[in-house]
Amino acid sequence: MFNEWYLRDLSRKQKTAIRVKGESGKPTTNCAIYGYRKDPENKYHWLIDEEAAAVVRRIFRLTIEGKGPYDIARILFEDKVETPAVYFGKQGKGIWKSKEEFSNPYNWSGYVVGQILSKPEYMGHTVNFRSHKQSYKDKNAVMNPKEDWLIFENTHEAIVDREIWELAQKLRKTPKRIDTLGEANPLTGLLYCADCGEKMYNHRSKGGTENNPYPSDFFDCSSYTLARQKRATACCGHYITTKALRTLILDTIRTVSTFAISNQAAFIEKVHSASQLRQSEAAKDAKRRLNKDKKRIAELDTIIKKLYESFAVGRITDERFDSLLADYEAEQKALQTSVTEAEEKLSAFAEDTARVEQFLELARKYTDFSELTTPMINEFIEKIIVHAPERIDGDRVQEVEIHLRFIGQFELPAPELTEEESKRQEQLKRHRIKSRERYQKIKAGEHAVGQPFTLTCKCCGKEFASKRTTTLFCGPNCRAKFYRQEAAENRSRECTCENCGKVFLTTRSSVKYCSDACRYAAQIKLQGARKKALREAKNEEEIKTA
Repeated sequence: MFNEWYLRDLSRKQKTAIRVKGESGKPTTNCAIYGYRKDPENKYHWLIDEEAAAVVRRIFRLTIEGKGPYDIARILFEDKVETPAVYFGKQGKGIWKSKEEFSNPYNWSGYVVGQILSKPEYMGHTVNFRSHKQSYKDKNAVMNPKEDWLIFENTHEAIVDREIWELAQKLRKTPKRIDTLGEANPLTGLLYCADCGEKMYNHRSKGGTENNPYPSDFFDCSSYTLARQKRATACCGHYITTKALRTLILDTIRTVSTFAISNQAAFIEKVHSASQLRQSEAAKDAKRRLNKDKKRIAELDTIIKKLYESFAVGRITDERFDSLLADYEAEQKALQTSVTEAEEKLSAFAEDTARVEQFLELARKYTDFSELTTPMINEFIEKIIVHAPERIDGDRVQEVEIHLRFIGQFELPAPELTEEESKRQEQLKRHRIKSRERYQKIKAGEHAVGQPFTLTCKCCGKEFASKRTTTLFCGPNCRAKFYRQEAAENRSRECTCENCGKVFLTTRSSVKYCSDACRYAAQIKLQGARKKALREAKNEEEIKTA
């Protein structure tokens, strides 16, 4: 019994010593984690182990590229990278320090990769009291909740910066499952419904089946999809294809990055103005909630005071008093926490010049915006909000809000379309109108699929039959004649008649007269002038001879 008392007292003293050391900011671990080594001059300070740190950086980079922990473990195994336990064992550290041979030194697991990705120490922080033991007799440690961790920031050099670490945590929260196409969609978890706020589900298939003959890849509101499965109604369809989304995202990233690099002053001013507007709206909401919570706290103080008076005069029982008091105090404690958070938010609202610089640094990192890659999506996109589609002038129009990291939603002034782009838009509009007309005819039963359409030739005006609605001419002769006339109209120019001086239009460069009469009159004039010149020359020769 005395031995047990002695051990219990010794354990209590050791716990107190470890608690004091941990609260002072010194690491409580015996060994530095994978990627670091202890400083020879100060055992409480960690230095970067470049060989292991390169593996850690690679793990974070692969996560940003869209790889999961088990995919990363397979890649490291194939590249024959030693596991942390083997790496430490060969240095005489860790649980395998006494081993001389390692049967499978490259056996990485997804769990180990996940543990590396979850450690805040790689941002340069010291994390103490991550686990504890219930008794000195226990061999296994019990993990503490994250609220009980003690974190000291910037105590040693970081292997990855805060933005990369937080981005990796965000990507790990969203499961991206590999479906029948063999790869996960990198947009999963980024799309939200503008009406109900829920995430949007990705639906993909290869096609080739009786019920689904064509390949498909689109997103739709999860509330709408799940309600339909239960034969209920919720929200509405927000159908949008992945192809359209990728085109919009690439165009947004390219446009905003180009504008930010080429017009830094204007870019910073626009971001600040938009940020101040968002912050003012958020500040109003925070102040409203803060005043409401403070008012409720004051009401609870009055209620608790009256509760004590009722208990003192014997109006309520002990059990009733204890139950009501516990409920009121719990509510008051939660409100006080909410008030503290709201006050911190109000004091933290300030201009975010640093975030603008972070976006500029990210934009300079990429030089090729010709193709949208998974790292670009993960590093640039914060979230995408999809609105319900609308019908405007017969066209399906859908608003999509793309929020970029560091700067949020950034709206550029609409560029003026060139003449060629305007013609292209008009051509696409006409094509959409014809497609709608064809669909309406098929829907009304006026036309059957596969039968030819009756169209009017654009050149001669005659009616003809064609299986396509986009056919313009009844034959090759009309097509050639129409384009010849169109080319002649494009070559038309103003010209002044050399005979009568009248201004007229012509399509040829050799035309000098406005009509055949003017051309004939000019020829008569030229012929008379030539005859006169010949007579004068002949008279001069006769005079010289005489």
